[in-house]
Amino acid sequence: MRRLLTFTAMTLLVSSGPLAGEAGESTFSGRASYYAKNYSGRTASGAVYDAEKFTAAHRTLPFGTKLRVVDTRSGRTVSVVVNDRGPFIRTRVLDLSFAAAKELKMISRGTAMVRAETE
Repeated sequence: MRRLLTFTAMTLLVSSGPLAGEAGESTFSGRASYYAKNYSGRTASGAVYDAEKFTAAHRTLPFGTKLRVVDTRSGRTVSVVVNDRGPFIRTRVLDLSFAAAKELKMISRGTAMVRAETE
């Protein structure tokens, strides 16, 4: 009986773990870069890249995910929609469209430290 109670208690603790972690999974931070203004082509979602739209590339988030991206240095924010895969440089967490990077005023820097959360 004691083993059964211990097993049940452990099972409940383990199964409730993801519930506590869900909020943390929707926020991440790291270095972001952006697509060149003259880049053209299709994104991984099939959409044509448009430098004037507020979009982003992320390695794993589902296409259509809306993100609020904050430049941690300036505090500027922009909302983007994930429609591509990347970035392919391991030290970066997002590739932003030219319009999104311009809104964050990160063009001259090339990259920026950002915090992103799902909307």
